[in-house]
Amino acid sequence: MVGSVIDGEDIVQEALAKAFVAIRNGDMPEKTEPWLFRITHNSALDFLRKRARSRTRESEVEIDTIADEGSPIDARIAAEASLAELMQLPPAQRCIVVLKDVLGHSLEEIGEILETTETAIKGALQRGRESLRKLADAPRAALPRPTLNQHDMRRLGDYVAAFNARDFDALRGLLADDVKLELVNRLRAEGKEYVGNYFGRYSDETHWHFTIGLVEGRPAILVTSPDRPDGSPRYFILIHLENGRIAGIRDFLFADYVMDGVDYVSQLPSPVDPR
Repeated sequence: MVGSVIDGEDIVQEALAKAFVAIRNGDMPEKTEPWLFRITHNSALDFLRKRARSRTRESEVEIDTIADEGSPIDARIAAEASLAELMQLPPAQRCIVVLKDVLGHSLEEIGEILETTETAIKGALQRGRESLRKLADAPRAALPRPTLNQHDMRRLGDYVAAFNARDFDALRGLLADDVKLELVNRLRAEGKEYVGNYFGRYSDETHWHFTIGLVEGRPAILVTSPDRPDGSPRYFILIHLENGRIAGIRDFLFADYVMDGVDYVSQLPSPVDPR
């Protein structure tokens, strides 16, 4: 829905928090799954509204052509669609195509989740499928490879080099005074002194190797196995840089499931000009 496993993880956590509050207040319905999907869907829409520069509303014009509920061809196209293609659909179409053709929900179940009519669902499904067919038939242009600027590459390289050398004192020296840490699914902390203790977890372990990379275009550390440093990353750590210091760390050690389908590139530091 939002085109990002990182943002999607935030939305799932927010939705679960809302669900726990509702359950505590005695608001849990009999059918749990559509209820949770509805909370998550609404959280995703709230996120998209905040991210968009201007709000647009999809027309609710009635259409003559009604979608075939059980089209295997459309289901295959949707399942094989890239994230970039799905993101070109309006949110309502995107949600219904994913629920119907990717996750396999019935029109009745989608109606429960979205609290809308079957006619509206069929209309959005039809338009979404037509758009995906056109996108699937269109030639795909090669996307430019994202890169880090030289300054951020150098700073991130220092961080990675110190980590691989297990020089945790040097790592603490790279932190901003008000650095923020999120060990996703476990804890949040703030402040150089407190966050510095986070390195103790890594000092006690030996099954990691760090390399520089980008995850969804964001500066990151890719964590691989020491015996296969050039292999596929097991998880990643997002790094936020400000004024040459590490201002934010988001470690996905305990949320490694986000690696399923994540867009990442590995980058080796460029030679530094001695001048």
